[in-house]
Amino acid sequence: MIFDNKKVYLLLGSNLGDREQLIDEAIALINSGIGEVIEKSSVYETAAWGKEDQPSFLNIALGINTKLTPIEVLNKALTIELELGRVRHEKWGSRLIDIDVIFYDDIVVDMGAELQIPHPQMQYRKFVLEPLAEIAADYVHPVLKITVREVLERLQDNLSVSRI
Repeated sequence: MIFDNKKVYLLLGSNLGDREQLIDEAIALINSGIGEVIEKSSVYETAAWGKEDQPSFLNIALGINTKLTPIEVLNKALTIELELGRVRHEKWGSRLIDIDVIFYDDIVVDMGAELQIPHPQMQYRKFVLEPLAEIAADYVHPVLKITVREVLERLQDNLSVSRI
């Protein structure tokens, strides 16, 4: 399979430290290490999801053109997280930076716990769908076969998510 100029959607989040600065640094590292950032949503302030007794997050969705394979995108994202100081302590815990691969073109990847694309929980999370819908409302989810806008319209999550 040739991986040439694939469209990737990522979601970035931060709820520790200088959140805006960390997101800006992550975007610069993504642009130089993963691929050209061609779309960027507004920044959203979101209540913590899954583990609510922590600071709120800043989230942003990015659209990227890349020549990397899905696993290379994941590995570069993990390297960027480490470079920016991310330490994994607990599931859904506070973090300096989090980079999730949401979509990789229209490709479905299932490598178990290592990598699943589309992100297996994205359709349940308002903090993913709100920024993603801003830049990719008409993108068709390759498994659900409906647009991001339609996924958001059907969403039951009432988490506080607001554009800043």
